[in-house]
Amino acid sequence: MAKRFDTGSGPSQRQLRVGELMRHGLAEILSRGEIQDPVLETTIVTVPEVRMSPDLKIATCFVMPLGGQNQEAVIQALARNKRYLRGELAHRTNLKFAPDLRFRIDTSFEEGSRIDRLLDSEAVQRDVRREGEDEA
Repeated sequence: MAKRFDTGSGPSQRQLRVGELMRHGLAEILSRGEIQDPVLETTIVTVPEVRMSPDLKIATCFVMPLGGQNQEAVIQALARNKRYLRGELAHRTNLKFAPDLRFRIDTSFEEGSRIDRLLDSEAVQRDVRREGEDEA
């Protein structure tokens, strides 16, 4: 019986599981201050998500410095220490191959705030009130 591959339906369970392992490992390294970099020593960095490529060779790490300060400096510091981080994550995750790390600023917080502002806007509130009147 041939295997069926579901294309376009999002990440596989394995991608999600490995991404979560990588996220926990990276967050632990950053929270313990194991990296000797002046920017990372003075900045608290959160790791909301790590997305793995289908072949698990590339890990895109979404990070956000606390308060949104020094975003570019944090990305550059993480990129400078990519080799060390990759080695540490390889030991912690026990994968056959250590994925290449790519760092991006997480914009999901901004997107959530934008949606909240949109839902609180007068135009949306007016539509919600109008729907409530129609149902009554």
